Amino acid sequence: MFKIIGALAGFYIFHGFFGALIGFFIGSGIDNYQKLKTQFQGAGGAGFNNAQDVFQYYQQRSTSASDVPTMLMALSAAVMKADGKVLTAELNYVKSFFSQQFGPQFSKHHLQTLKKFLDSSSIPLPQICNDIKMRMQPAVRVQLIHYMFGIAKADGDVSQSELNVIAQIAQLLGVSNVEFESVKNMFYRNVDSDYSVLGITPTATDEEVKKAYRSMAIKHHPDKVAQMGEEYQKGAKEKFQQIQDSYDAIKKRRGMK
Repeated sequence: MFKIIGALAGFYIFHGFFGALIGFFIGSGIDNYQKLKTQFQGAGGAGFNNAQDVFQYYQQRSTSASDVPTMLMALSAAVMKADGKVLTAELNYVKSFFSQQFGPQFSKHHLQTLKKFLDSSSIPLPQICNDIKMRMQPAVRVQLIHYMFGIAKADGDVSQSELNVIAQIAQLLGVSNVEFESVKNMFYRNVDSDYSVLGITPTATDEEVKKAYRSMAIKHHPDKVAQMGEEYQKGAKEKFQQIQDSYDAIKKRRGMK
């Protein structure tokens, strides 16, 4: 509607075709703004009707590589929605993570973004994860898996549905199965967990154990994410310590020097 009004106004004000053309473009801009405003206004409104709407909203919010919060909020919502109920413990975990990671830059607007994703009928993980994969380094993507397991474990237990969603995200982000199992076994403890943390099986030789430890220690050294915020570094240090603890436990069990 505004593009027609703009074209008429431009024609009469500037007395000619070029005036009408200018008015048309200005009016088109107003029409587009009104359309976006209607589609994305308010965090308290209803969720989106389909995955394409969600991805358009995601793109509107994450227009730069520095807009990490929107990326994290989309993944956070996917994990929080996985078991069909969003728990206070999960929300508190997310809020705590963002407060430590982004400090004063974290605001109610980020929580409004989270609510938009939570209210949506579906989250287009393939498109969103592909976007994140192109923007983030491999070491950071592994830390995202660690963060999502933290959300899932916030209530004391990681459900199968949450595990399935995190596994799907890990695959879409290009995180290897060995890396995924390593992080998972920081949250799932059993007799084989120490070996899984190192990415090997109990049948590995002592030399293979040592080689796996050296490889994982180098790959997951906290310096790999030194450019990221405090909470990323905290997660990296926890994983690095878990690698060390698992190696020490295996050495003690086997009597290795």
